[in-house]
Amino acid sequence: MNTSRMRRLGAGLLGATALILTTSFATPVLAAGSDSSAKPVQIKAMGKVTKRPIPRYVSMKASEGNVRRGPSLSHRIDWVFKRRDMPLRITAEHGHWRRVEDRDGMGGWVHYSLLSGTRTVLIEKDMLTLHARPMAKAPVTAALELGVVARVSECAQEWCLLRSGGFKGWAPKARLWGVRALEEFD
Repeated sequence: MNTSRMRRLGAGLLGATALILTTSFATPVLAAGSDSSAKPVQIKAMGKVTKRPIPRYVSMKASEGNVRRGPSLSHRIDWVFKRRDMPLRITAEHGHWRRVEDRDGMGGWVHYSLLSGTRTVLIEKDMLTLHARPMAKAPVTAALELGVVARVSECAQEWCLLRSGGFKGWAPKARLWGVRALEEFD
């Protein structure tokens, strides 16, 4: 395989960097969808195979996964995702294959066995503060660097509860990639 076609997305593991902060300060709350990177994504259809919403978010189960031009082993490999737990958006289904895209809109077809339903997000703001409660004035528990992958355990209207590097706290949904603006779950 030609290495110029290989896409290396980093070897960072879940919770690559987290800092403990001992002081509390307010962080402005942005409405979901107010940031260009957090535009609401509408559910357009249901998957023909799984009958689950499309688009939807999943994560990489494997630490390395081939991304193909089409939904079969006979199709050429265009990319290799190399980051376990990286959030991906499923945009189509065909048999055992899912068309996925990353934060930058790059992707292709991946075998479903390489994907997990575990929800993760990509931090889109450097030194994003995590709060003890889903409110800007709540005490800060940690700060995450830009590009860190964190696990999501629940999401409310504007906030998500994240876990990364042994730390947990609430972060504004508008600063995360891997959850829909209007999505809520626990």
